[in-house]
Amino acid sequence: MQKRKAEIDVGADHIVIERRYRALGAVNDLLIAVWFLIGSIFFFYDSLMTGGTWLFVAGSLQLLLRPVITLTELIHVNRVQKRTG
Repeated sequence: MQKRKAEIDVGADHIVIERRYRALGAVNDLLIAVWFLIGSIFFFYDSLMTGGTWLFVAGSLQLLLRPVITLTELIHVNRVQKRTG
């Protein structure tokens, strides 16, 4: 499935909005990977299993943030489009 990208000609605002949300999404994805990697390592040790479980919960919550970030970007771009057009 290919992602479709909406192109809106709102000048510099569009570029700034896109970059900010892409950066936010990238940081979120990086943190998800870190939480799951560390949580997986923690599962090798009985004494760290509770901490590993909490890291999995944190990573799962951040997975919920992915669509929130996307929807927020779409709403933001839509507002900018209405304001400028």
